[in-house]
Amino acid sequence: MSTLSLAARDTTTMLRRNLLHARRYPSLTLNLLLTPVMLLLLFVYIFGDTMSAGLGGDRSDYIAYLVPGLLLMTIGSTTIGTAVSVSNDMTEGIITRLRTMAIHRGSVITGHVIGSVLQSVISVVLVGAVGVAIGFRSTDATALEWLAAFGLLVLFALALTWIAVGMGMVSPNAEAASNNALPLIFLPLISSTFVPIDAMPGWFRPIAEYQPFTPAIETLRGLLLGTEIGHNGWLALAWCLALAALGHLWTKKVFQRDPE
Repeated sequence: MSTLSLAARDTTTMLRRNLLHARRYPSLTLNLLLTPVMLLLLFVYIFGDTMSAGLGGDRSDYIAYLVPGLLLMTIGSTTIGTAVSVSNDMTEGIITRLRTMAIHRGSVITGHVIGSVLQSVISVVLVGAVGVAIGFRSTDATALEWLAAFGLLVLFALALTWIAVGMGMVSPNAEAASNNALPLIFLPLISSTFVPIDAMPGWFRPIAEYQPFTPAIETLRGLLLGTEIGHNGWLALAWCLALAALGHLWTKKVFQRDPE
């Protein structure tokens, strides 16, 4: 077999393994998925009237504002499970065992990455379905804008997954991996997910503005709701490419180390 065929075959095998693990042990994925769902319901039904009044609209306007940010938060939440899964493989000897087998070395990590991106997309669809059920609508988006929005979500999931894989590989255990990956949930909380940047204190605005989630959220809002995107589209793309490249190089460097 050619190198490409061998890599494709082994990656498919590793992907199947990871998906089987996710199916047999769904509790971690479900627990992580509940975080954005609960936040969505909390901010819509408990704080919705107050928040929408601050934005100068009604609850339906706030639902439209909130959902794009929580879709991206869902990706960050889901990838924590990836960090935990990779850490388990690293600490329980599975990776060491796979190193001795005649398989394409890169397929082990690539299987984790593809599996995580698929889980992130499924999680986004589920959270999006909850959003639609409580009133989210995107009637003005064209088919091209929907396609661009989907592409942004997949690219963002790929970027965060590579970072999560790197975190999992350097963590000594699953608990440490989960803690190390907490910024992937924390950063959306200090972004424009819940309130506009202009409503934040002046000293805090740079923190919220110059981070990966805010430009991606504003770009997704622009695609789905027709709001102004401005330079956020290029910033979101740059963040995705930079994080994916950083995570890939980091993971490759750690994975190629000889086991101690």
